[in-house]
Amino acid sequence: MTDINHIERLKTSDMELGATEAVQRHATRHVVERRPISQRKLDFEHSRPRWLREMAAEATGVFFYVYPGIASTAAFFLNDTEPIFGSLFQIGWAYAIGIAFAIITCGPTSGGHFNPAITLCFAYWQGFPWKKVPYYIFAQIFGAFMAGMILMGQYHEQISAFTAASKAAGRGTVYNGGPASILCTFPGANQNNLGYLFLIEFFVDSFIGIVIWACLDPANPFVSPVSAPFTIGLAYANMVWGFANISISTNLARDLGTRIVAAIFFGGEAFSYKNYSWIAILVNVPATFFATAYYELVMRDSLKKIGTGRAVHAEGEEGLTRHLSRVGVIEEGMAGVLRNGGGKGDGNV
Repeated sequence: MTDINHIERLKTSDMELGATEAVQRHATRHVVERRPISQRKLDFEHSRPRWLREMAAEATGVFFYVYPGIASTAAFFLNDTEPIFGSLFQIGWAYAIGIAFAIITCGPTSGGHFNPAITLCFAYWQGFPWKKVPYYIFAQIFGAFMAGMILMGQYHEQISAFTAASKAAGRGTVYNGGPASILCTFPGANQNNLGYLFLIEFFVDSFIGIVIWACLDPANPFVSPVSAPFTIGLAYANMVWGFANISISTNLARDLGTRIVAAIFFGGEAFSYKNYSWIAILVNVPATFFATAYYELVMRDSLKKIGTGRAVHAEGEEGLTRHLSRVGVIEEGMAGVLRNGGGKGDGNV
């Protein structure tokens, strides 16, 4: 018979030995097994054109990114910028989380570009097939267009009332803070210097581009595949918080797709207002090329990338050995140099 004065506890601080054992030995709940994957399903998935799946993923990803962002903007503007309905801080988070969700849900299918400038940079720097570039860009713009169209339908009554009030006040519909600015960016009333607006967009997009390229660098020890979607999203939010009040776009597809919607509902002034639209649409491309070139030419450590196993020397092991020999690395030190990216502080060079 168990000595009641010698009660032991196991793994918990609130159940006696007998109760603990009973819980541990309790039959595990059996969940219904998932249906086996049929050959019919495999055949169907194999029959889908790869290009169509990639286009669908890019369009869906841009939709996931743009839709919550412009919805948050609509809630803010349509309620007279009352803090209870949002702020620039909320809008920044809407874009950030939308980008993270876009990468998580659609990145495995298409690679998760969601930006024509990124697609072009992948083609130039990373060997992405140039033949895929046009339909990736089309899908990205289409995704933003659909986000704008659906939002206009969902907020139709509120936007119509806002439009009527704006016209009655003599302000029109296309201006910063007006009905059309729910969908895309317009400069403020006092922003008439296009060079100034160009520089704002260029440096904002360059900032985002460097963060994206750093997150995609397999030799970067600070960003894991799990954290990359949120890090990239935060880069966008960071720029929204800092510069949305003085007009930024950040993405050709995001701006052009929704600007077309704005032109459908509010007229061609969506493209002609202060001659600004070309900055919002086009500057993203050279800015992102500048950012990725800066990273590739100044910050990239290809030897460390080879050391992670994510890249190889173009001439194979012999080419790598010749390089290490030429820079003064003895054969026994090759592994250490690869691990450390060729740093001279490791004593091998």
